[in-house]
Amino acid sequence: MRTFPLLALAGGALYLLEPHYAAAFIAGLLVLGAWIFAYVRAQIEHPAEPGEGPFIVPIANVLAYVLGAIALTQPLWICVSTAVAAVLLLGGRKTLHDLAQRVPFEEVVTAGKFLILVGIVLPLLACRPAIPYTSITPFGVWLAVVAVSTISYGSYLLSNYVFPGRGTVLTAMIGGLYSSTATTVVLARRARDEGMTAEIEAGMVAASAMMYPRVLVVCAIFNMGLARLLAPAMLTLCVLGLVVAALRARGGRKTQEVVKAPNPLAIGTAFAFALLFVVISAVTTLVQTYLGGAGVLALAAVVGVTDIDPFVLGLAQGGAANVGLELAATAIVVATASNNVLKAVYAIAFSRRRESLIPAAMLGGGAVVALAFAYFLAR
Repeated sequence: MRTFPLLALAGGALYLLEPHYAAAFIAGLLVLGAWIFAYVRAQIEHPAEPGEGPFIVPIANVLAYVLGAIALTQPLWICVSTAVAAVLLLGGRKTLHDLAQRVPFEEVVTAGKFLILVGIVLPLLACRPAIPYTSITPFGVWLAVVAVSTISYGSYLLSNYVFPGRGTVLTAMIGGLYSSTATTVVLARRARDEGMTAEIEAGMVAASAMMYPRVLVVCAIFNMGLARLLAPAMLTLCVLGLVVAALRARGGRKTQEVVKAPNPLAIGTAFAFALLFVVISAVTTLVQTYLGGAGVLALAAVVGVTDIDPFVLGLAQGGAANVGLELAATAIVVATASNNVLKAVYAIAFSRRRESLIPAAMLGGGAVVALAFAYFLAR
């Protein structure tokens, strides 16, 4: 209550004595360092509070000392924010330690990877020229990577920490926001080991239904006009899929375990996604130039059996030249239909059970409805 305010006053006063080079302030910091050295040495030899460690008090003393100079040289909000943050961190010792024990170290690494994608790589790519054969810039490419990674990481946190163990269908829905294809494969493998249940079948359909709002959100981030054009089809397909999943899950045999969402972030995967994004954007431009709209729709059907996100992002950012909103919207719907066919095949191939024909038929029905919407959009 007294030492920290006195240190802050001393730091501010010493700074005012010689503000140009801050020589007096630095001399005071050296004296404080000598005191801290003696304190830390004594704590290591005769620890008084082993739970706190020997460095909390010295760090707090240094922060209190520089707070005076911060108050004189920086905006007021920086000084207040620093003091409040220090108080909250010092007072939240038990809460922070409990959180650190509950959160696995792998999750800390995952959060670090996400911060690398957003805070380091993205700013480095600003003001770069457009990539040849496309109208997108490296910053736009990585911004697309960040957008997809944010949705994937958010769904991963929801699945594992907000709604853990809440049932196969709900977990599959959240997994569908990350990757409906990956979720379908996980459920199909679960069916091969435990037997196909109504809940697993419903989970496959529900995961696929969540693909549509995911695509819609990605489009809205980069092209609101395209999102408005797609909204009726995407929302209708999502609602239909969820209704079918809910009807199928009622009264059926439950699974013994829920689906655990995989870690969605990896630096190598992000770079691979960026490369695939650029390649598909360039190919889309070439196809549109030499084959016209029919070629773009054929390309949409082909990329639908891989990863549709780079194709959707390329169209949303205008990475392909001379592709209008109507053609872009139609191509995206065709890609989702093709992706549903792929998931139907995966449901049969990975489960190896005759009952998998039921979810495969549901997914195929969703593809037919999507193609019907594409037909009306193309007219």
